[in-house]
Amino acid sequence: MIIVTTENVYGKEIKELKGFVRGSTVQTKHIGKDILAGLKTIVGGEIGEYTEMMDEARQKAIGRMAEDAKQKGANAIIGMRLQTSAVMQNAAEIIAYGTAVVVE
Repeated sequence: MIIVTTENVYGKEIKELKGFVRGSTVQTKHIGKDILAGLKTIVGGEIGEYTEMMDEARQKAIGRMAEDAKQKGANAIIGMRLQTSAVMQNAAEIIAYGTAVVVE
């Protein structure tokens, strides 16, 4: 599956538009990671536990979006975007979305 943030795939021609596709996941904080993150705020720096958690969430959302496109018969997704929102305290949704197309 070709996934791009642009409105076309360089070197390919869009032959068919399959429509909107999306994938999402809701991630919550792990109590152990939360404690480590709290300690990290004392000394400063990147909170690696959360960076890793959010990276995994993005990969899940993108994978689910790609599966949605595949089920619609697409071989590419154009205009892909990622969005994050808080859905409740200590939980965030990551959504990946774009337009499924067939390219040649």
